[in-house]
Amino acid sequence: MANHVTGIDIGSYHVKVVIAERSDDPRMPPRILGTGYAESRGMRQGYIVSIPEVSRSIAAAVAQASKAARVKVKRVYLGVGGIGVEEVFSRGETVVERGDSVVTARDLPRAEKVSLEALPPAARHNRIVIHPIPLRYSVDGVKVLGKNPIGMHGQRVSVEMLFITCLERHISDLKAAVEEAGFEVEDVCAASLAASFVALSKMQKRVGCVLANIGSETLSVIVFEDSVPISIKVFPVGGADITNDLALGLRISPEDAEQLKQGAVLGAPYPKRKIDDIVARRVSDMFKLVEAHLKKIGKDELLPAGVILTGGGSSIQTAADLAKAVLRLPSRTAPFADGAQKMQLRDSSWSVAYGLTIWGFDGGKDLEAADDSGLTDFFSNLWRWFKKFLP
Repeated sequence: MANHVTGIDIGSYHVKVVIAERSDDPRMPPRILGTGYAESRGMRQGYIVSIPEVSRSIAAAVAQASKAARVKVKRVYLGVGGIGVEEVFSRGETVVERGDSVVTARDLPRAEKVSLEALPPAARHNRIVIHPIPLRYSVDGVKVLGKNPIGMHGQRVSVEMLFITCLERHISDLKAAVEEAGFEVEDVCAASLAASFVALSKMQKRVGCVLANIGSETLSVIVFEDSVPISIKVFPVGGADITNDLALGLRISPEDAEQLKQGAVLGAPYPKRKIDDIVARRVSDMFKLVEAHLKKIGKDELLPAGVILTGGGSSIQTAADLAKAVLRLPSRTAPFADGAQKMQLRDSSWSVAYGLTIWGFDGGKDLEAADDSGLTDFFSNLWRWFKKFLP
């Protein structure tokens, strides 16, 4: 295991880098050694439009973090966001291998492989699976209570899977930009999933919640239930749309509108009510998109832990109240860090970069936190096994 891990979040407006080391206390998150920040050039809605420009931004941010941490960075963990991130569901079934009909850990990957092969062509065309997530198992058609059916008796075992996918070109462009900057990509992780390691508690994920990450040009949503992600969605709207609305509504420059949105303009000669109305309309429209998605997956008004907001847009003062009103769920802004960690991170827009360091150390083991069956190694190796079957 490396002494330190580097996470890189390449956003449409900024590149953020966090370098962290494992805490002496295994119950505590990684300790931040240094952070880096650079203006993001060559990006649009999470997509790369100029690899050289993005590469220079990455190099600048990593250099800043490396200097602060006093470590040399060679390998990094990369967050993948943008509107190209999608979900697809599939089911796979296989015959139990043992003659005495006892389900073993060998049966589960075989069923999961069948579900991968059953993906429709549209889900495979120019796309790559970045996370295969088992949602639920059945034995002889009967749903398994708990995380897995190992030790049960039956003739057939089936699994319902969530596959988080991304455009293959997007992944290759991101990796090319990182490599051009002089670093090796150790692994990739969906940005929403990385943020969840920082922004959500185990209890919130267990009882059910939705994490809404309001970025500059995208709104990313990930829904948890029974401690695992059950849905992910990225919408092409974000904080920049609020800025544009303010610029148009108040007839001011985008630069002044951004300062106004951040509350950096004191005594501004604009009616506060008009400013609040412009912001409220756009933010409400964003949460209506989230509401429609929750209705689509049958989870509207059914997530006890409610909606948790993160990302730069979550700093808008009225965001939590608007989310509560539109979604009719408890709403709060995520605490992004505490203690010494909070001194290192400026705001919750750093949750993805910091979450990537947790992913780097633990490989997503927290996804199985509620499972006491001793299968931690099995699940932590699942992704490595799946890679053998991907194009």
